Amino acid sequence: MNIADYKNVWVYIEHAHGEAKNVGLELLNQARILADANQEKVVAVVIGKAVDAAVKSAVAYGADEVLLVEGDEYKDYTTDAYTNALVKLVEKYKPSVLLIGATNNGRDLGPRVSSRLSTGLTADCTGLAINEATRDVAWTRPAFGGNLMATILCSDTRPQMGTVRPGVFKKAEPDSGRSAPTIKEEIHTPAEMILTKVVDLIKAVNDSGVKLEEADIIVSGGRGMGKPENFVLLKEFADLLGGAVGASRAAVDAGWMPPLQQVGQTGKTVSPKIYFACGISGAIQHLAGMSSSDVIVAINKDPEAPIFDVADYGVVADLFEVIPVLIEEIKKIKAK
Repeated sequence: MNIADYKNVWVYIEHAHGEAKNVGLELLNQARILADANQEKVVAVVIGKAVDAAVKSAVAYGADEVLLVEGDEYKDYTTDAYTNALVKLVEKYKPSVLLIGATNNGRDLGPRVSSRLSTGLTADCTGLAINEATRDVAWTRPAFGGNLMATILCSDTRPQMGTVRPGVFKKAEPDSGRSAPTIKEEIHTPAEMILTKVVDLIKAVNDSGVKLEEADIIVSGGRGMGKPENFVLLKEFADLLGGAVGASRAAVDAGWMPPLQQVGQTGKTVSPKIYFACGISGAIQHLAGMSSSDVIVAINKDPEAPIFDVADYGVVADLFEVIPVLIEEIKKIKAK
């Protein structure tokens, strides 16, 4: 492997029903920083069928070029078909860096591709930068249960690969007037190579309203909520604000909220405009999932709670006294 042959930063654009998912668009913004540091291009990779909308979004959000693979076999995500297409693209074009969202599909695709290419992959990254000495990507991720952050370099093989959780980075402002070349590659995967197929898509029971990872406002509850019924109060508050309800691991482990609503190292990483932490002490594992929020408001009876160390606004009080007052005030404002 001649590392000098590998150039450009690639972003795999995951999509649903032909529309690009946020995580790929978020990664395009960070890819621009990495690419500019080494004077390279940002290339979006789209695999699927009827994905014109995803291609347009990739260009609008900053891609300098789009590699497109289309075919009936790519209508639904399957490990075998998508791995075959992505590996063949990498072998032909030789990117230096490949970024993939740490979604269910991304966590499935990334390791398979890296294994086929005999290169490394850093999973669940929370930070990306260029190492000044080597010009390699410095991948930062939580280690040892989130008690410290490890920075990893992949100096001997290419491409440098990593998965990044949705919500870690913010999207750039889209520019619908941008243009970029789209290169369509004819890569087909024989049916006998595809060992799985999508039979049906089942909507989760709680999959309604504003999605946690896409919400501008999140109201999260922790152990201080006391019991599951009390989350109704947070739901009312979040609905008034047009936001979503989250939870700490303690609340999820207690069975008060579903795992889909968990924020933290073992849950979802979010970066809303406003994050309300209600009855959450602020364990480092929880902070890893929400500390990049624009504004953090903490409500807790314990003045020594670690959550106050990262909060922009802190209220030392009983949340069951504070939240109802906030609800009433917001109702008054809306009534005007």
